[in-house]
Amino acid sequence: MKKTDWSQPLRNRLAEDYFPKMIEFINQTYQEGKVYPPENQIFRAIELTPLAQTKVIIVGQDPYPQPGKAQGLAFSYPATFKVNRPDSIVNIQKELREEGFSKGDSDLTAWAEQGVLLLNAVLTVPEFASNAHAGKIWEPLTDEIIKIASDDERPKVFILWGGFARKKAKLIDGSKHLILEAAHPSPLSASRGFFGSHPFSKTNEFLVESGQSPIDWSK
Repeated sequence: MKKTDWSQPLRNRLAEDYFPKMIEFINQTYQEGKVYPPENQIFRAIELTPLAQTKVIIVGQDPYPQPGKAQGLAFSYPATFKVNRPDSIVNIQKELREEGFSKGDSDLTAWAEQGVLLLNAVLTVPEFASNAHAGKIWEPLTDEIIKIASDDERPKVFILWGGFARKKAKLIDGSKHLILEAAHPSPLSASRGFFGSHPFSKTNEFLVESGQSPIDWSK
């Protein structure tokens, strides 16, 4: 993990033996088989989006388990990757278009660089084994990231899609921040409350009202 302004708050909050255990878990799992994202991208979300710049937190479950997709940012995968079936990002793009934004590809790096923390609750996944690393090591770290963002004084927007992410609402101070909850954008559930929820325009309205610049979701 590269040193960022998340580093010290995390070390202050987590048990002293957490990080050695985390390193041991990473070394073991990446030696045993194919795991995503690439090891040097595990912490890419907090490396691209410092705490001081974080305005929006989108919480995902875990990385894509297919080869070539996961890149350390929730819901994002390289624009060069060609999918042959609908995916969460396809439905996210549909909702963006409905709200007047024109995001045309699957790479959300530009969002991260604008202050959108694209945080998976579980940071690694074995190939083709979705959520297999849940409950292993990651949740203490990612829960603390959410709490640190919530404890920060600057108002933020927390976007929680699906039951897994919505459980994180209890970690967030709703009197200070905007919490947007909706169905997950996956093809299995998007029609049950994700479509029409307008998270992107609601986020920008809140940011502007709190004196912050809006996100260019079309990037």
